[in-house]
Amino acid sequence: MTNADHASEAGSVALDTTRGRLVIATTVSGTAVAMLTATVVNVALPTLASDLDATSGQQQWVVNAYLLALAALILIGGSLGDRYGRVRLYRIGVIWFGAASLLCAVAPNIEFLIGARFLQGIGGALLTPGSLAIIESTLQHEDRGRGVGLWSGLTGIAAAIGPLVGGFLVDISWRWVFLLNLPIAIAVIITSARVPESVDDSARGTSLDVGGAALSTVALGGMSFALIEGPHSGWSPVDLGAAALSVVAAVGLIRLEPGQDHPMIPFGLFRNREFAAANLITLLVYGGMGVVFFLLSIQLQVTAGWSALEAGMALVPVTVLMLLLSSRAGDLSSRIGPRWPLSIGPLAIAGGMLLFTRIGPSASFLTDVLPGAVVFGLGLSASVAPVTATALGSVPDDRSGAASGTNNAVSRIGQLLTVAAIPPLVGLTGGALSDPAQLNEGFPPAMQIGAVLVTLGSVAAFFMLREPDRSTEGEGHHPQCSVDAPHPAPVSWRASES
Repeated sequence: MTNADHASEAGSVALDTTRGRLVIATTVSGTAVAMLTATVVNVALPTLASDLDATSGQQQWVVNAYLLALAALILIGGSLGDRYGRVRLYRIGVIWFGAASLLCAVAPNIEFLIGARFLQGIGGALLTPGSLAIIESTLQHEDRGRGVGLWSGLTGIAAAIGPLVGGFLVDISWRWVFLLNLPIAIAVIITSARVPESVDDSARGTSLDVGGAALSTVALGGMSFALIEGPHSGWSPVDLGAAALSVVAAVGLIRLEPGQDHPMIPFGLFRNREFAAANLITLLVYGGMGVVFFLLSIQLQVTAGWSALEAGMALVPVTVLMLLLSSRAGDLSSRIGPRWPLSIGPLAIAGGMLLFTRIGPSASFLTDVLPGAVVFGLGLSASVAPVTATALGSVPDDRSGAASGTNNAVSRIGQLLTVAAIPPLVGLTGGALSDPAQLNEGFPPAMQIGAVLVTLGSVAAFFMLREPDRSTEGEGHHPQCSVDAPHPAPVSWRASES
């Protein structure tokens, strides 16, 4: 099939056809590799830290080197996809990610591993925005809300099942958590050949925003360095300089981007109330959850004395709930709007995090872990699909790549900042992540701070998102917002442009 034939299919593929299911399978599989790796690595941290003699700060960098590259470059990844083809960039990202995973697997020391994780983040930045943009630009309008719901649920399951897979593999060798990516990457390359290509015609011929990418990398990298290294070294001139450089780069980014013909950061999209609200909610909720995925498995292994496999199994209830409920949450949000799901879901996530504070020495799965995992999983299932669909569906189809990249970048920025800031804030510096007594003292307040952030996300949803206006029902409205697209008689969203 020629590229022209593929292009003609964009926007017209039905979800329930073989081609539609292939689109979902391809986009989910590639993104799942990135999400799986992110959570698998957290389970492997105690073992690889022991093997490579890593400090607490270096363990933070194993996580944040990946998040830094992903958050800083994911926006330009979305722009590249808009220009040169979303499926093409998706394939390149998967290949890059697989190659970097191989480098991680053969790392001889912690410094090499941190560098390879940064390269892995670049691959993630190329493939992640393309996945949602492919769904939005390939599936027909009435199927996009359900398609995003399936994508959210299945990739969420990959993130949740990561600790279980990681625990199993770590018992063999922590290096296998990276080698696992290679066969999945090969399968994605094969299946993507049948996915229709799509581009943003308005982006062709425009220059890439290299300056925006460089400034965002400096801003995020400098702040991450300062937050991680500052508490360890007593805020040396180097740490303060990194923080100051980060602020200068951020100010430069804010001044530069509005004047670009095709900016990496689409500030104009934030004039849409729904888009701005969805990204604020994403920043707070994903930021708060970031500390859970970083510290929970370490707490279970170091303080409670669980094996890596046992720690990985702790979040199996989350996986099951995501599998059963995520798609239904997307359908519910399509019918009633995202306000209530995104007001209630994050509250449940916060409740689960508070229940996790009961985990300590000799923790029991049934009494100390399971209640928190169930409540956390219910909240996660209710939140992921609605917030993603709101962010993607509030913009025109031809800006789906930019919107996807922005929303993904925001989620990673939230995680990057909390993983860098919260452990030192609660005293988890030096060798604390390997010391049961120090870790057990810092774990509860870390969960509490994360819960506060997630709760603020719920508050933002309640006050910033609006109820659907059903007064226009039946007037032939053709929704641009994927959260209302599946509704047989779509409603109009009151999304302020100011």
